[in-house]
Amino acid sequence: MSILEIRVLGDPVLREETRLVDDITDELRTLASSMFETMYLARGIGLAAPQVGRGERLAVIDVEGRRFTLINPEIVESGGGTAKAEEGCLSIPDVYGDVVRPKTVRVRATGLDGQQYEVEADGLLARCFQHEIDHLHGKLFIDYLSVLKRRSALTKWGKEKDKYPNFIRRLPTDPAATHEHPDEEL
Repeated sequence: MSILEIRVLGDPVLREETRLVDDITDELRTLASSMFETMYLARGIGLAAPQVGRGERLAVIDVEGRRFTLINPEIVESGGGTAKAEEGCLSIPDVYGDVVRPKTVRVRATGLDGQQYEVEADGLLARCFQHEIDHLHGKLFIDYLSVLKRRSALTKWGKEKDKYPNFIRRLPTDPAATHEHPDEEL
């Protein structure tokens, strides 16, 4: 396991469609482990493969102790009305916006054991599933914002992006040195 570099807004990999995973290999297991380690160090609750410069359809999530490795995930059902909540993203540090999403989802994915599973979620977990699955299809939370809110978010990002040469966010290895925000980032 190792800490991975996080790609930030502007890196084309964040806008690319990922490819289906055909085989669960030791390399994929190591990647998932490193993604969890990176996500925890960054104080996030979800991380998708494109965010670490990879093209596999893979994401990891840990919301309130519910930990998931999602291989080839898909939302098979959503409902319960909609809810608006603030979202952030490890690939767009220090930028936040209110996003409207379905309140509940049922997700189908494959785990590292090769077994397909389904999980129903609501609240923050449902939001995290949707956010990370969006990443696997080249979509970012800012895409859901109104034109005015998106413009504001991109203006704020314009002031931050120079901190990340070559669109790479390198995490400090000292966990005490990581950025803290009252809300966790997806």
